[in-house]
Amino acid sequence: MTLTPATDAFADTLSQQLPADTLRRVEPRFLEEPRGRWQGSSGWVALPRSTQDVATIVRHCAQSGTGLVPYGGGTGLVGGQIAPDGAPLLLSLERMTAVRAVFPEENALTVEAGAILADVHDAAEAVNRLFPLSLASQGSARIGGLLSTNAGGINTLRYGNARDLVLGLEAVLPDGEIWNGLKRLRKDNTGYDLRHLLIGAEGTLGVITAASLKLFPRPSATGTALLATPSPATALSLLARARDLLGDTISAFELIHRQGIDFLAETLPDIRRPWPAPPEWCVLIEIGTGPATDPTEALETLFASALEDGLSEDGLIAQSKQQSQDFWTIREQIPEANRRIGSISSHDIALPLSVIPEFIPEAHARLAEIDSYRINCFGHLGDGNLHFNVFPMPGRTRADHAHQRDAIKTCVHDLTHAMGGSVSAEHGIGRLKTDDMLRYGDPTKLAAMRAIKSALDPAGIMNPGAVLPD
Repeated sequence: MTLTPATDAFADTLSQQLPADTLRRVEPRFLEEPRGRWQGSSGWVALPRSTQDVATIVRHCAQSGTGLVPYGGGTGLVGGQIAPDGAPLLLSLERMTAVRAVFPEENALTVEAGAILADVHDAAEAVNRLFPLSLASQGSARIGGLLSTNAGGINTLRYGNARDLVLGLEAVLPDGEIWNGLKRLRKDNTGYDLRHLLIGAEGTLGVITAASLKLFPRPSATGTALLATPSPATALSLLARARDLLGDTISAFELIHRQGIDFLAETLPDIRRPWPAPPEWCVLIEIGTGPATDPTEALETLFASALEDGLSEDGLIAQSKQQSQDFWTIREQIPEANRRIGSISSHDIALPLSVIPEFIPEAHARLAEIDSYRINCFGHLGDGNLHFNVFPMPGRTRADHAHQRDAIKTCVHDLTHAMGGSVSAEHGIGRLKTDDMLRYGDPTKLAAMRAIKSALDPAGIMNPGAVLPD
């Protein structure tokens, strides 16, 4: 399907229907993405101030057959926010940031899609509530983009993915009509759930303009521990033990490999490291408890049990907020250290928990048949989401292995698929993984997705080239 570029004539006509300064010449920041793999080609960006403005923009694009690419905080890692060709219109909701209403007695909050995640955290905290979606880019990621990609993050184990935190949505559909679905109901079985259709669709089925989000009571106290463990298998056993002893107080359970800590020492030496010689594997655990439970004592009980049964060899339990933050800084800065080293190929995968101990050594062995690499395997072990990233050996660069990138990715993804996993755990499909949709996607599911896309967006204007392969 051929779409019409967003030309100067298109912009002139659309500008007459919108408030002044809604359309602008695109700035370089809208044409870049964190991994530097794509360069956008759009000449115009729309910055609406209201849902009605968004509807006007989408309706005009539908009538003219012009592609429209929604742009959130620009933090996506699979190119979903970048259009490399065709010069579509970019749509940024960065002016639509209002917290429309807060309902602490309902544990709910309604916010516009351009709001930054950290600001939503602050709005919840102001009424002594918690919005638990948390990830490294929360200072720049926007709610609309987070919902459109069904973001995960560190608290999925306890609270679920982004879609589990949404009560209702307001959205503009591809024909320019506004869907007013901001009900704050916990139960509503009136037909198809458009909310869950739009969440995770990466802007291919409409533009989310506002959301009613779930809030939760804030834990009375939190505790953080960093426990060394001999292997991924013992880490899983430690997770099971933690669940037995601590129940649903566990907010995060992160797996960290020694390679990630070595990368921190190499690239960010000022970051405090907990051990002079890091263990091969460790887990970062955070719990949030009610007033009747002391989190430090609970973690001490877990550590004693783990030490006795060989599930942990050493451990540190944070004795202050600063020490807790130091532990989390290690985990949160590993992606930055990875970036400075320069990965050859990075993989955001999910696996059934029970196969992870088999997957990791098997993936290492298969990659060794291609070449010698450093591998940094880390991630959200509690929900089975691993970031399995492949790096050059010391003295070599990612450019030296550029010809191997496809073979590396195929090796990791084939094994992931064979073991019943997913090649896109929390980052989405975007433009990076559309070929993977063909290679690993279920044909029946793909046919259904195409039918939904055709029904809602017959002109194909919404985020063309993303998610669905040609």
